[in-house]
Amino acid sequence: MQPIQSLPGPSIHPECDMNRQPTVERKARAAKLAAPLALMLACAHVQALDGCLVLLCLAAPSWRSIPQCVPPIHQLFRDLRHGRPFPTCDMAGPGNRSGHQWAAAPAFCPPQYTRQVDAPNGPEYVCDWRGAISVQIDNQLWSRTWWNSGDSVTEFSDVAKAQLPGWDTRFDEDFARWQASQPPEGSGCSDC
Repeated sequence: MQPIQSLPGPSIHPECDMNRQPTVERKARAAKLAAPLALMLACAHVQALDGCLVLLCLAAPSWRSIPQCVPPIHQLFRDLRHGRPFPTCDMAGPGNRSGHQWAAAPAFCPPQYTRQVDAPNGPEYVCDWRGAISVQIDNQLWSRTWWNSGDSVTEFSDVAKAQLPGWDTRFDEDFARWQASQPPEGSGCSDC
């Protein structure tokens, strides 16, 4: 196309002349440009974590062994670390839910992951984990996944253990090691 000359001044290319009526070609081009923008906006919503997938993954015997669970659970930990809310699942059904709580040693931290450190005002307790995600099924605790920036461990309830053919036993093994390292009860030894 040849540029057209209107009044004296710079020449205006026909497709840049805003005084012209929209043509089918221009409308089609605008639609092509708008489609990726609409897709990007839709994807921003899709990229939000699916609370139902998170609930299913955290209730699994080992979310790490399910390839579809690894990216969303890692994203969940990143989101929580940055103060984003825990995702919800509207389809979980009555009595099935999950939620997040920040760890607080020694009250809300498993004993095998609670450390005592010397602080200026006396001993303080710290937890190896930043928080815990509890999953309830049929209104009973199913599992609690303790997490920090790069790791997690899942504590399965007795209810879950009775129904699962197997599960990640790291939490139980860590607890057994911690328990074996404790002085015998009633020994009176505080520094053993």
